[in-house]
Amino acid sequence: MDARIYKRLRMQLDMRNRPEQSSPLPEGYRWLPWRSLMLERHAQVKWRAFRDDLDGRVFKCLSESDGCLSLMREIAAQRTFCPAATWLVVYQPEPDWPPADVGTIQGILKLGSIGAIQNVGVVPEHRGQGLGRALVLQAIDGFARNGMGCTALEVTAENTVAVSLYESLGFKVREVLYRNGETGAPVPSEDVGHFGMDSR
Repeated sequence: MDARIYKRLRMQLDMRNRPEQSSPLPEGYRWLPWRSLMLERHAQVKWRAFRDDLDGRVFKCLSESDGCLSLMREIAAQRTFCPAATWLVVYQPEPDWPPADVGTIQGILKLGSIGAIQNVGVVPEHRGQGLGRALVLQAIDGFARNGMGCTALEVTAENTVAVSLYESLGFKVREVLYRNGETGAPVPSEDVGHFGMDSR
């Protein structure tokens, strides 16, 4: 049986047009800035956010705890890793409650003055409260403080909630590409028709 092919959108935000307002966290939530000892915590949130989700089907590593840990190690080891665009959201509604990690985002600085968002993950039971928007805005601010001219990300086209969020923040589609659902490898647009997809 042929592997499924997923349509992906590369989206970009010109920092001159970035939203001016921040997005405060709801009551009971707080930010934790990046520290290297938190790497495994980021990986766990990533896994919980993506394991049963669309991106867990597009990228096998996101559906596995070990895969998310390897991915976080790879991101954090990059020379251009951007701590200012890498955050955890923690939920602790009462001071005597144990804090729970519920949201994560990471960033990398790329050539061309591009801040690249790697993953935006919110665990399912904490979605619908604006945490994803707050995470993206927090990363954009981190990239701005590092002098980046634009923020870029990649999203699965089927993930209409995420696409709508990014569009509401001013992101525009710059490129359409396709990935093999088994390997995550890019599929040339001229080959997409072989999988029964429209490449437009």
